[in-house]
Amino acid sequence: MSLFVGLDLHKAYSEFAVMDIFGNVLRQGRVENTLDKMKEFSESVPERSSMVIESSSTWYWAHRLLSERHDVTLSNPIKNKAIASAKVKTDKIDSTTLANLLRGGWAAECYVPSKETMEFRELVRFRANLVRQRTRMKNRIHAYLLMNNISIDAGPFTKGFVEKVRGIDDARVQSYIDGLNREIREASMTIRQKAGSNEDANLLMTIPGISYYSALLIVSEIAEIGRFEDSSSLVGYSGLAPSTHSSGGKTHHGPITKTGSRYLRWIMGQCTRAHMRVEPEGTVANFYARIARKKGDQKAIVAASAKLLKIVFWVLKEKRAYHS
Repeated sequence: MSLFVGLDLHKAYSEFAVMDIFGNVLRQGRVENTLDKMKEFSESVPERSSMVIESSSTWYWAHRLLSERHDVTLSNPIKNKAIASAKVKTDKIDSTTLANLLRGGWAAECYVPSKETMEFRELVRFRANLVRQRTRMKNRIHAYLLMNNISIDAGPFTKGFVEKVRGIDDARVQSYIDGLNREIREASMTIRQKAGSNEDANLLMTIPGISYYSALLIVSEIAEIGRFEDSSSLVGYSGLAPSTHSSGGKTHHGPITKTGSRYLRWIMGQCTRAHMRVEPEGTVANFYARIARKKGDQKAIVAASAKLLKIVFWVLKEKRAYHS
C-alpha cells in the first residue's frame, strides 16, 4: 500500500501526517527533532514510503536520516505556497497539505546536493562568515581609535598598524588580532587542499580572477553542472537574470530576480571585477564597458557577472580549461 508522509519541520519538533493513496489521513501527530525520535518515527512507517519535507535551516539532517528507509522529496516552500493556494485551496502549508501535494504530484521539488558538496558549502560559507566578522571587528577598532583620539601612523591593518594595535590594552582589540585571523588562515588552508584535489575547481581556476576559494565556492553552489540545460538556465538559477513581465504583447525587463544562492551571486561579482583587472581587453571587460556607458557601474557589473557565469558553465560542461 502506497503511503504519503508530509513533515512540517521546526527547530525543536516536526508535525507529521501519514496519508493513503485516496487522501485519507491515517496518522497525524508530532515528533521531537532528535536522532532517536526521528529514527523511531521513520521505522514506524512502512519502508519505501514517499515522504516530503520543506527546504529550511533544519532539513539536511532529517533528509539524510529518513532517506535511509524512504523516498524523500525536498520541496520548495515558496513554490509550494503558490501551488497549494491554487490546487489545495488553503493558505497554510502544514504536514497534511504537504502530504496532499506529494500524493497529487504537485510538490515543487528541490535539488539535493551530495554529502561532499554539502561539506564544501559549509566550509566556504564558514570562511565567508569569519571574514564578515573580521570586517565588523575592524570597523569597531577604527571606532575605538577615533573615540579615544588614537592616531596610528601606518596604513590601515598593515603589518605596522597591527603591531601598534597590539600595544593597546583592550581585550576587544586583542580578540581580533589573535582569534579571527588564525581561524581564517586555518579555513583557507583546508579550502586550498579541497580545491586542489577537485577536478571542477581546478578547471575553474584556469579562468582569470577565480582563486581556489572562489572556485570551490562556485563548485559547491552549482553542484552538478549536468542539471542545467544551458548557460542561461544556470544564470536563472543564480538569480542574476533580469525579471520579465509580459502582457498584451509588451515585455518589460526589471531588476534581477535574486532567487537562488546569494553566495553565488556575491562571489561572481567579486570574480568579475578581478577577471576584468587581469583581462582589461577581454570579452567580459568590453561587455562591461559597453553596458556601463549606458546604465552605470552597478547594472554593468551584474550583467558582466552573468556573462562570466556563462563562461563558467561551458568550462565545467565541456571539461576544458579556459582560453581567452
